[in-house]
Amino acid sequence: MLKLVATDLDGTLLHSDGSVTPRTRAVLEALEQSGVLVVFVTGRPIRWMEDLWEHVGDHGLAVCSNGGIVYDVPARAVAMARPIDVRTALEVGRVLREHLPGTTFAIERADGFAREPEFMPRIPAPPDLTVGPLSEIVDDRTVKMLARHDDLEPEKFWAEVDALVGDLVTTTWSSTGALVEISAAGVTKASTLAILCAEHGIAADEVVAFGDMPNDVAMLQWAGTSYAMANAHPLVLAAAGRVAASNDDDGVAAALESLFGV
Repeated sequence: MLKLVATDLDGTLLHSDGSVTPRTRAVLEALEQSGVLVVFVTGRPIRWMEDLWEHVGDHGLAVCSNGGIVYDVPARAVAMARPIDVRTALEVGRVLREHLPGTTFAIERADGFAREPEFMPRIPAPPDLTVGPLSEIVDDRTVKMLARHDDLEPEKFWAEVDALVGDLVTTTWSSTGALVEISAAGVTKASTLAILCAEHGIAADEVVAFGDMPNDVAMLQWAGTSYAMANAHPLVLAAAGRVAASNDDDGVAAALESLFGV
């Protein structure tokens, strides 16, 4: 019997305009009322989630930053953090700069964001942004590094980054540009979801998961029941056991209605 729904947000639960439809919200509320846990599992940092809680439900737990954080939504507090070792982060920076000159970095912490001056400088900065070299912005609160290259093709950049530092950290990506998301070794959406499920006495075969991008692959392979969205990346379509309708067609809601009879 399925006891937990784990769903990605962008490109999966959310429409392309970032909205949540009444149909989707009604399905999620019906599941929670019946005792099924709903966990949002996203690459988004906490700071990109605040405006979303009222739309997806101001309750429960969320896995953010690709597994780097478990967030207690009602308490607005970090329940668990899985940071990158500072020395490892600096070594990753050194290796990538040596072999892929032009790579720039930013970091996500549980309490904010920091970047190097050259990292996407045209994007409006939040008021609490810290800007500086990697050696100054990395600390023991860093749960995700972002490596970007403006002149390399996205999938080529990801492959090269993984080949260079994949033995030190976990690499993945979920954007259309040459932006690689880096977590501590072994930290993925799947591994953090597994910890959370173990704490609730839920086995992998009691989980249904939904996703659309390569950072969802490990989670879809771990869950007993898995859906790639119709709009998903080919790697995700290959990894999942089933295919749901696209995010803009309420694919998650439709699949859950069928699975749970809600």
